[in-house]
This record gives sequence, structure tokens and C-alpha cells, in this order.
Amino acid sequence: MREIRTEDAVGHILCHDITQIIKDVKKGVLFKKGHIIREEDIPLLLSVGKEHLYVWEKKEGILHENEGAQILYEICAGDSEIIHGSDIKEGKIELIADIDGVLKIRRDALNAVNSQGEMMIASRHGDFPVKKGDKLAGTRIIPLVIEKEKMDHAREAAGKDPIFSILPYKKKKIGIVTTGSEVQKGLVKDTFTPVLKDKFARFPSEVIGQTTPGDDKEQITADILKFIEDGADVVVCSGGMSVDPDDRTPGAIKDTGARIVTYGAPVLPGAMMLVSYYEKEGRKVPVLGLPGCVMYAKNTIFDLLLPRIMADDEILASEITVLGEGGLCLNCDVCTFPNCGFGK
Repeated sequence: MREIRTEDAVGHILCHDITQIIKDVKKGVLFKKGHIIREEDIPLLLSVGKEHLYVWEKKEGILHENEGAQILYEICAGDSEIIHGSDIKEGKIELIADIDGVLKIRRDALNAVNSQGEMMIASRHGDFPVKKGDKLAGTRIIPLVIEKEKMDHAREAAGKDPIFSILPYKKKKIGIVTTGSEVQKGLVKDTFTPVLKDKFARFPSEVIGQTTPGDDKEQITADILKFIEDGADVVVCSGGMSVDPDDRTPGAIKDTGARIVTYGAPVLPGAMMLVSYYEKEGRKVPVLGLPGCVMYAKNTIFDLLLPRIMADDEILASEITVLGEGGLCLNCDVCTFPNCGFGK
């Protein structure tokens, strides 16, 4: 740093806080360290007795923290039209959602940038729903100035695609296949379907029908295929997912020709979840076998996967496997899901 006349300081980076004291009116920071001095700042600086300042000398290849922060934002969001950044301040910038949807994070790229040093990105968990106006991530350049070369390395480490994106929800037509002879015969009241309708109502959706095939495996298969033929974008089969001899849902789903992603998941509640995709003529329809816990437990694996289903975010077996850590719902007296550790 070097000392410079205040009148000559325009465009330079301030190396120290400037305090303003007005008796009985104000005592506080007028300009913070790192501020880039503007022409209009000169009279204010002179008014507090600052005729000389310590400033950083602008050097080739050295960026101010705010310049670095802008690059870091571009690494995070690219030219996204569904994410915007906050004002840059002291090398910090935040990413804000402009739509509802599912947050996607390129985790390898996030880790690669955070491994560079002198810069950081902290975000909420990916694969979870976000709403318009939600803060997605906060970033910061750690030092007051940073080498341009270091920011170039960060760009290279992150790759061409932005680290953060949001998958918007798509309006889905839903078919519900309610299994169980006890429901078909009217021996018990169907309390499963109202729960499902309530969960789907949180997203753009239309329930186009419900069937009650009992425990007839062939009929369950036929009902699933009929819903798909009628234009259903998602088919859910409620119940019949255990190993009891009368529980025929897994076999019925398999008999449709759907590709089974997983039958079983390291999540409680929800261990007997089945995820599959029926693929034909360019369509890829999720067919889900829902365990009974979805009917009575407040949050289950279905709540972890449903936002992704509604955003056309294909679910992989490897993504189910890693849910084991965080896959235990603690049934807290006051539920804060999704702002808790369940599924994370």
C-alpha cells in the first residue's frame, strides 16, 4: 500500500476504514476498507479531515475483492435467467432464486472451487425444493485483493456449466392405483388417497383418476398401463409393498415392463419404496410403489423424491443409496422439514 493525496485517490482501493463523527448525530464508518474511491467521495473524505489516504496500488493481474466476487458469481450462476445475484459488497455476493423448483448443484465443481483457497461458496442442500426469493448460496472472496490467475484457475476447475441451477416444476397428470382387497371391498376407508392428493396439490398437477384393483396382480398391471395410455405423467401405487403373500404391487409394476431403479431404500420411514420408469415412444413415466408409511407419517422418502419427480429430475439408484446418511427421520415434536437433516 502507499500514501496518496485524497484528491488523487479516485479509482484506488481504500486500505483502512474511514470513521465519521458528528457530535450528537453520528459516529460510524463512512467508508469501509476495500471501498473503491469515486469522484463524489472526495468532498466527504476531505470533510472528515482526510487529506491523505492509504490505498492499494492497482497492479496488472490483481483484482479487487468485488471484481473477484463478480467472477465467482459467474462461475456459480452463469448467465442464468432464473437466478440473480445480490449487490456485491466487501467481496460478497448471494444467489437468489427467481422461480420455484428443485435446486441442482454440481457438487464436484463446488468442491473444486472451494479447494482453490482465498474464495468460498456456501449453499443450501441440493435436490431440495426452493421458492422464488430464497437464498441459494453465499460467496466471498477472502482477501481484499486476489490474483486474476487464481480466479482463472477457479473457472477452469468449475468447468463450463454453472454450479447452480433450478429445475422448474412441470404440470403433471397423476394416476393413482390403490391396492388392497380391504379397500376394494369397502372393509376399510381409503385414507391413503386423500394424503396423496394433498401432497400432489402442492405442485402443478391434476389427478386424472383412481382405481382399486385389490390384490389382483394382473389388474394392477393393467391399471398402470391404462393410466399411461390415457396420458398420465406419473403413476403411483399405494400400498401392497411388503413381503406378505397378498402384497403384489412390486411384481405388478415389474410386469408392466418398467425399468426398476430400486426396490427398497435406506430411509426411515420409507424403506419399502419402489422407483421405476416406464419408457416407450420417447416418454419416460415414473411409476412409484409407495409403502404404507406414506399414509400416516408426516415425512417419508416420498417427500424427498416427489419434488424431483415433479421437476423431471430423473432419480438414479446411486442417489437413493447415499440417502442412508441423513435418512432417519427423528419425528421431532416440532417438525421443521425440509429445514432439518432428514434426507441430507
